[in-house]
Amino acid sequence: MSAAEAQRRTHAPFGRRALTVTGRREVGAYVVLEVVDPEGPAPRPGQFFMLAATGGWGGGADERPFLPRAFSVLRARRGRLEFMLEDVGPGTARLCALRPGASLWVTGPLGLGFSAPTDGRRALLCGGGVGTAPLAIWQDELLAAGRPAPALLGFRDGAHAAGAALLENPRVATDDGSAGHHGVVTDLLVAALDDDPHATVYACGPPPMLEAVRALCAQRAVPAQLALEAGMACGFGACFGCVVPTRDGGYVRICVDGPVLDAELLAEVPAH
Repeated sequence: MSAAEAQRRTHAPFGRRALTVTGRREVGAYVVLEVVDPEGPAPRPGQFFMLAATGGWGGGADERPFLPRAFSVLRARRGRLEFMLEDVGPGTARLCALRPGASLWVTGPLGLGFSAPTDGRRALLCGGGVGTAPLAIWQDELLAAGRPAPALLGFRDGAHAAGAALLENPRVATDDGSAGHHGVVTDLLVAALDDDPHATVYACGPPPMLEAVRALCAQRAVPAQLALEAGMACGFGACFGCVVPTRDGGYVRICVDGPVLDAELLAEVPAH
């Protein structure tokens, strides 16, 4: 492993561990769960964890949910982890229903995280929906190092836009115009790069948004790091269920070669 990669990856302890949920709060349409992890290593911003409830998992209709779910870490402070969830299916519904005192199976941290800007470039964060999560922990680290880290965040409506409060001083766009700019978050990104193109863009969100960011940054020769989303079965690269094609015709596994990838590696962001 190279020195540059070592700065982006914290290795997970072997096996999964049961952690206690110590906090739950609703932030608009989202749920933020806090778990205590006193012996786990501190994750790098952009890394993820595989989560599953210790009870009621694999025992519902059609035995769903069965496999754990992958979530970027929202924050990691003093032996505690936070995750940003949205109830969109059987797995997330079960996780969102957890209350303080419940326990959670956790494997991680996994994958490669973000790397700092080079060549005197500023950091510019761009997120959509639950893609807000890894940008929060990254902004925390950048601000602690004295680096400005403006955030541009897009949501479908005002209820979801409440999640923007998880970051410092964000600029917000909503699809329906109920909060902030009426339009998509890439409208804000275009304006920010018009104002100062000497930036590195850090983005996470749904595939169509990430593809728009990738294409925009490629057109302007602006470096970008994309935290990709994908359904994952294992998190260790064994199942090859999260592969994406690269510009040179090869493939990478999001769970071990990502989830953060340099945008220039991709011809496009797959819509999966």
